[in-house]
Amino acid sequence: MLSTNYIILTILGCTIVTWLSRVTPFVLLKKFDLPNAIIEYLSFVPIVIMSVLWFDSLFIQKIGEFPQINYENLLASLPTVISAIISKSLLVIVVVGILSLAIIRLVF
Repeated sequence: MLSTNYIILTILGCTIVTWLSRVTPFVLLKKFDLPNAIIEYLSFVPIVIMSVLWFDSLFIQKIGEFPQINYENLLASLPTVISAIISKSLLVIVVVGILSLAIIRLVF
């Protein structure tokens, strides 16, 4: 069995590393001005992350087989994408996505 001190020290170490990796870029970027090309490049990062998470949820992955389409998530994506195009509000997009998936799961 692991000792309690070892577990506590591991949790504290992970906390410090996580905190430093999130705070250090903000501290460094306050002192330096980034070129416009880098700022424009970094503006696409949230869009790419959300797209990857959305695309990954559209497929069911099994080892040794081709990915299968997750029809629940695909159907829930349709009103969510439409609400994203119309509203451009993150709150509206999240609420429509959650409600549409809940209704689909309730019906099917």
